[in-house]
Amino acid sequence: MRRYGPAVLLALVGAAILRVSLFSELYLRYVQAGLRPYLVASGVGLVLLAVVVGVVVRTAGELDGHEESGGHEESGGREESGGREEEHDGHTHGPAGPRVAWLLALPALALLLFPPPALGSYSAEREAAQRAAQGVGSFPALPSENPLDLALGEFGSRAVYDSSRSLKGRTVRLTGFVTRDADGTWYVTRLLVSCCAADATTGKAEVRGADAPPVDTWVTVTGTWHPRGELGSDSAWPPVLDVTSVRRVPQPDNPYEKR
Repeated sequence: MRRYGPAVLLALVGAAILRVSLFSELYLRYVQAGLRPYLVASGVGLVLLAVVVGVVVRTAGELDGHEESGGHEESGGREESGGREEEHDGHTHGPAGPRVAWLLALPALALLLFPPPALGSYSAEREAAQRAAQGVGSFPALPSENPLDLALGEFGSRAVYDSSRSLKGRTVRLTGFVTRDADGTWYVTRLLVSCCAADATTGKAEVRGADAPPVDTWVTVTGTWHPRGELGSDSAWPPVLDVTSVRRVPQPDNPYEKR
């Protein structure tokens, strides 16, 4: 079995990648949707490579068996006990890799059988309220629909930096998961990514006028922007929403917003 170890490991990793990218939407917990073709290609490539490695190992084993059966008479070959080293007809066979290499199978099995969940409140709370300097300015006009569905990232940018106050008087609808401060203040929160979960930052809005659902519950909140603080200042962050309704919703297939 150890002879086929590299092939098994390649097959496990490839299968795990295909499990989350080709046969489900779980890859959206880790990377942007645009990277799906690359994940699928990588998974297929690893599985094919595993097949090739398996065939090569089997062929090599058959050749070795044939040589050993006919080459012991005057080979001068030697064998050392314990399978540490074998030499036949002047060539040496070492072990099929260190046993510790099998530990590499654990992450692949975990991804295959128990895919990790999307980042949630713990990741959001670790980030300090620091945002890239954008500068105050005007934003494009908003659609006329009411209520207006907005991404949390866009809501936060307009609330903090929009000199035209385009959110004033508008009813907006935001979707995210619940986070809370120690003092009971709660937020609808979303993680914003550029490429993958590793570069995630936080977008959130403080919710006023409704009791907080449990932390990490996904909700859609509807309400109006409550202006506070000077535009572009720390006092304007996070933006505030006076809500009229809070509705629990399932976690979306893509839990992140594109930054």
